[in-house]
Amino acid sequence: PVTDGSRELHSLCAQLEFLLQFDLKEKRSFFGQRKDYWDFLCQGLAQCRQEHEGVHFVTSLDKLKTPVGRGRAFLRYCLVHRQLAESLQLCLLDPESLCEWYYARSPFLSPKQRAEILGSLYELDCVTFHLAL
Repeated sequence: PVTDGSRELHSLCAQLEFLLQFDLKEKRSFFGQRKDYWDFLCQGLAQCRQEHEGVHFVTSLDKLKTPVGRGRAFLRYCLVHRQLAESLQLCLLDPESLCEWYYARSPFLSPKQRAEILGSLYELDCVTFHLAL
C-alpha cells in the first residue's frame, strides 16, 4: 500500500493539484477570497445532485481554512476510498461549467486529453492508499 511517507504519493498529489489548477480562471467569493479547484469540485459534484461523502468529510474538518487545503484533503480522501476518477469525471460532465472555470489551454476542455487523464486516474483504483485523513 501507498502511505504518507511515499515519495510517489507526494509527486502524484503535486501533479494532480497542478493539473486541477492549470489554466483555472481567477474567481472570487462574495467576501473576496480567491476560489480554487476545491470550489470547482464542490460545484461540479453539487450539480450532479449527489451528496459526496468526501465533500461532507472535508467540510467537517475545522482545521482546514483555505480552499487549497480543502482540495488537498479531498484528493487524499478520494485516493483512500478509490473515488478520485469517478468524482472528477462527474465534475467534468458539464461543458458550460468547464468553460466557466477553465481557460482554453486546460486539458479538461480537450475530450481526448480528458479521456486520457480519467483513464489514468481509473487505473489508480487498483492501488491501495493508507493515508492519514
